[in-house]
Amino acid sequence: MTVISPEAIPQTIRLTSLAHGGGCGCKLAPAVLQSILKGMPATAAFSDLMVGTDTSDDAAVWRLNETQALVATTDFFMPVVDDPFEFGRIAATNALSDVYAMGATPILALAIVGMPIERLSPEIIRRILEGGASVCAAAGIPVAGGHSIDSIEPIYGLVALGLIHPDKVLTNSKAQAGDVLILTKPLGVGVLSAAFKQEIITAEGYAALIASTTQLNSVGRELGDLPGIHAVTDVTGFGLLGHTLEMCRGAGLSAEITMAPPLLATVEALAKRGIRTGASTRNWASYGPAVRLPTGLEDWRRDLLTDPQTSGGLLIAVAEAHSDEVLALARRHGFISAAAIGHLIDGPPQVRVRS
Repeated sequence: MTVISPEAIPQTIRLTSLAHGGGCGCKLAPAVLQSILKGMPATAAFSDLMVGTDTSDDAAVWRLNETQALVATTDFFMPVVDDPFEFGRIAATNALSDVYAMGATPILALAIVGMPIERLSPEIIRRILEGGASVCAAAGIPVAGGHSIDSIEPIYGLVALGLIHPDKVLTNSKAQAGDVLILTKPLGVGVLSAAFKQEIITAEGYAALIASTTQLNSVGRELGDLPGIHAVTDVTGFGLLGHTLEMCRGAGLSAEITMAPPLLATVEALAKRGIRTGASTRNWASYGPAVRLPTGLEDWRRDLLTDPQTSGGLLIAVAEAHSDEVLALARRHGFISAAAIGHLIDGPPQVRVRS
């Protein structure tokens, strides 16, 4: 087994050593976020606001006219890897994912940059921005501006804007009973990032981490043209259980998912050793009461279901008759591990994990 050392990655300083968290594991725990947002003013008074904060969706959507709606989102975090270029790529891919999750096509991005300028050289910061710009170029959009500050920890991300026809907007809240749940990417990014920080990640695991987190969820912009697509979200910091639960709450349904979804290379072995992020534990503490687990389920299996996914895959609720079509589309876009992982049923908003 070849273990990759952070020292093998060329840079003058470990970016991850400057941050207390990394990637989507930096997100506030779901329970904390709900407490903060409780009592915030409702957005229903704005007639052209098609999607706001009501259902914890991936982006806001504003109707511009009869044929266009603007999708707007922002996402940023601290480093999940030490290579500055790869950090930029991962953060940009993750930010654009929210646009794709709404079914939209990105049109431009703005950079969000917070850097400890006394700790990081201009060259390192430039490489972070170049990584983000390379992903935007691959998505066919410019980084048209942004804002930068001097901060204690390195932070990078994007404001991402997209366009979509108002009739084709995909949300996380319109799933229907009987829908099949399809996940486009394997799980395990949080486990691999924890292994990276502990300097026990293998070359195979590191390659899997980078490949997954920099794969654009561009398949999302084609989902609105398919029949039977009822709800879509991307799986990020709250883990598979958390984002499935958001879908259930939006639709007023229950979900049943398998306890063995596809995993990234080397993740199962690491999870069995107890490698996990603090965010995984916080996630379970936040929404565990709404999850039903099989009796005797090992802790490491539960940890994988709460594992925070940085730049994770799309979770798609589709009518069973059209699920094979969605799987075929995903695989044509390079999501070779896309799989049906469960389904939605009538019942209270909760997730039941079945063996």
